Amino acid sequence: MTRLVLASTSPARLALLRSGGIEPITIAPGVDEEALVERSRQMGLIDGTASMVQLLAKAKAEAVIDHPDARGAVIIGCDSSLEFNGEALGKPHEPHIARERWLAMRGNSGILYSGHWVIDNRDVQPNKLAPAKGKVSSSVVNFSDISDREIDAYVATGEPLKVAGAFTIDGLGGAFLSSIEGDAHTVIGLSLTTLRELALNLGVEYTSFWNR
Repeated sequence: MTRLVLASTSPARLALLRSGGIEPITIAPGVDEEALVERSRQMGLIDGTASMVQLLAKAKAEAVIDHPDARGAVIIGCDSSLEFNGEALGKPHEPHIARERWLAMRGNSGILYSGHWVIDNRDVQPNKLAPAKGKVSSSVVNFSDISDREIDAYVATGEPLKVAGAFTIDGLGGAFLSSIEGDAHTVIGLSLTTLRELALNLGVEYTSFWNR
């Protein structure tokens, strides 16, 4: 059995792994995402939504590498953002921002990008970097043409304030999505298919994560 560390406190990512037979060790990465993105933009390291989520996923995974619970384990860091009308939309935090986004998104489509960074921290040699692999997955999200009242009711629940793009597929917001083109797990924020691929590239059998 291989221990998997999830460098995230996302309830949705944790629930997804659990439903897939994996009980990960969760560690909060403590990354200042806004500061990192701003600094990386100034350095020319970000040229779009895909590169942004990959950079943040890598930062989150690397932030927990020295944690005692991460030693001898495989680490995965993830980050997600919705690209809509050429703009990357993270968590809105404020009700009025979530409402404005839904007024614009309803009846339209966006692309949800999820970055993944997997580190093999099982047998790291002194003065050597742990092997790592990364990949961005994406899915097209088609939003239903919902009413103003439905938007207000959804925003009032508080759910869209805490998630990238101001919506979920696995919660209350799932009823307001007309279709998904691509991997639905990507929309939740962690593609199990991508995790398997990256683990195999590092010589780790995906089924060795199963522990539930």
